[in-house]
Amino acid sequence: MRLNAIGPALLCAGLVTASLPAQEAKKPAPAKAKPAPATDEKAMMEAWQAAATPGAPHQSLAVLEGTWTAKVKSWMAPGAPPAESEGTADNKMTLGGRFLEQRFQGSFMGQPFNGIGYTGYDNVKKKYVSTWMDSMGTMIMVTEGTADPAGKVITATGTIPDAFTKKTAAIKSVMTVVAPDHHMYEMWGPAPNGKVYKNLEIHYYKKN
Repeated sequence: MRLNAIGPALLCAGLVTASLPAQEAKKPAPAKAKPAPATDEKAMMEAWQAAATPGAPHQSLAVLEGTWTAKVKSWMAPGAPPAESEGTADNKMTLGGRFLEQRFQGSFMGQPFNGIGYTGYDNVKKKYVSTWMDSMGTMIMVTEGTADPAGKVITATGTIPDAFTKKTAAIKSVMTVVAPDHHMYEMWGPAPNGKVYKNLEIHYYKKN
């Protein structure tokens, strides 16, 4: 009985084994990976060229070139009387007309004060971008924003590390071209209690 049972079982096994190569041959070949699309080098170069070329927004910054007398008002707290001082700003376009560089010399709270700032227009972001650093700290203030249709008022926002709270503080700035020989810079930030107030106002008058 066992031999009779084993015989058909081996026969079936042989038939199954014999049929495996035929079944495997019928399996579809694995799909080949699609080749990556070719890079359009011409479109890439045109995009970079457009991003790198100064335009009308950069020309609006160029009107701020020259040497300027600065009259400064700063407030240490909301409602406090302003501290007043004067300084000189030397502005020039740099990197082929892409950025306006400002080098400021003056005083703050009776101490010598120096600062360096760069303002440009990012053709990719479609925004004005600005950095500022000075002798009153080791941090860098970074802002970005947009201009009104005439390009005479640039409103920007950004952040700066707060030396008192040790936290990142949000700030807002507005630069207004009042006349060809006069522009104004204003800045708002939080007081220690968190209340946002105007803490800086600078009027620039052109010397040459």
